[in-house]
Amino acid sequence: MILIFFVITPIAAAFLIGLAGRYVKNFSDSAANLTTVILFAASLYTLNLVNTCHILVYKIGGWLPPAGICVVADGLAVFMLVTVNLISLLVMIYSINYMNSYTEKWKFHALYMLMLVGMNGVIISGDLFNLYVFLELASISAYALVAFGTEASSLEAAFKYAIMGSIASLFILLGIALLYSYTSTLSMFDIAAVLAGKPRAFLINFVSVLFLAGFALKAALVPFHAWLPDAHSSAPTPVSATLSGVFIKTLGIYAMLRVFFSVIGATSNLLLVLMVLGLVSMIAGAFLAIAQNDMKRMFAYSSISQVGYIIIGLGCGSLIGIAGAAFHLFNHSIFKSLLFINSAAVESQTGSRNMDKLSGLAAKMPLTAVTSVMASLSAAGLPPLAGFWSKLIIIMALWISGHYIYALIAVLASILTLAYFLLMQRKIFFSEPNQELSGIKEAGFGFSLASIILASIIAVVGVAFPFLVNSIFVPFWNFLGV
Repeated sequence: MILIFFVITPIAAAFLIGLAGRYVKNFSDSAANLTTVILFAASLYTLNLVNTCHILVYKIGGWLPPAGICVVADGLAVFMLVTVNLISLLVMIYSINYMNSYTEKWKFHALYMLMLVGMNGVIISGDLFNLYVFLELASISAYALVAFGTEASSLEAAFKYAIMGSIASLFILLGIALLYSYTSTLSMFDIAAVLAGKPRAFLINFVSVLFLAGFALKAALVPFHAWLPDAHSSAPTPVSATLSGVFIKTLGIYAMLRVFFSVIGATSNLLLVLMVLGLVSMIAGAFLAIAQNDMKRMFAYSSISQVGYIIIGLGCGSLIGIAGAAFHLFNHSIFKSLLFINSAAVESQTGSRNMDKLSGLAAKMPLTAVTSVMASLSAAGLPPLAGFWSKLIIIMALWISGHYIYALIAVLASILTLAYFLLMQRKIFFSEPNQELSGIKEAGFGFSLASIILASIIAVVGVAFPFLVNSIFVPFWNFLGV
């Protein structure tokens, strides 16, 4: 019963916010924050259940699949539930102050709750059609949230995102329809059983191409990435942090991993394509990030590069590669959310995101400077921070599987990542102070609390990783049937 809670609770919150948010002051803030606290606590409880039972299944209405609908949580799903609801909680905390600069704040919270419904629904869906329904709910909410500022750049970015996202959804829906015509079922478990008993037909290869294109668009892999820099830089920062931190990973990477590794099966050709897409995204994103002056735009391109690491880890097809990819997914969610929160703090105090106009802020915003350095070094993969371990595992997986060139390029991409983040730190925090910037101080309590929590996770996970390695990877062993 706990699984359906992840969908019902944010739906109820969105409904109540829509009814009372306009009329009751601070109601939407309270409802949204309370909802995310409850969901995060529920995800930790579910994690404990899955560690005991390995898999949870809830049959809605008591109907058995394939006639009935069921929701499922295994080690991978509960890992994503914890990640998504943790980031959503922290985003809600700092959006209390940040969103005061926008009108109709209750609409933001209602849309955010609907997006959370979609992300949680994608994670726990046990059949492909409901995965698609939740994916669309999350996507449509995201289109509206990107345009929330109603400025010309926001509307343009949302329109571009909606067009490309709709194309991705069309690919996915067509793939589901063709797969249903071949297997006569939408249940993931039943589809996997049917395909295991049949020779791999050309139709399945075609469906794999459709799914790959659709999920690659959702994940913003190069060359399907054109929507992401505009969407991330134009959206309100809480939306940017969510999009980069968990949204593209849930709708793109998690859905791809679930469909290919649990349902259709990952062939050697598919794994090769994933490795190539990951490699290109990793390098192109890093080079594009170096050329940016806008902080949020640089973080957007950096996300493309970091997603490349995750995809290339999946492309290894090995146990250690997939575990490293999933671990880096978590780490990227943490350090990139922290970077976006810090960019919002800087913008709220200076009125600018242009790195050429910002300098010497370390003395005036020491907490922001320190946590930003920690997030940057974790992104670059420097020890002993959390990002070091996930990148090391991915590079080891590449080396062990004989992909030596890929492993060396992954190391070079990390050096590029370190270069552009150090450049950012020097420009914004550690250069000579800009005399035109006066009266600068740390942002509000919500910003500081979220930053401290995220920076603590980066440090604690990094330092404690050698002692926690088995408990961290047990969910992936269970997911892969080891």
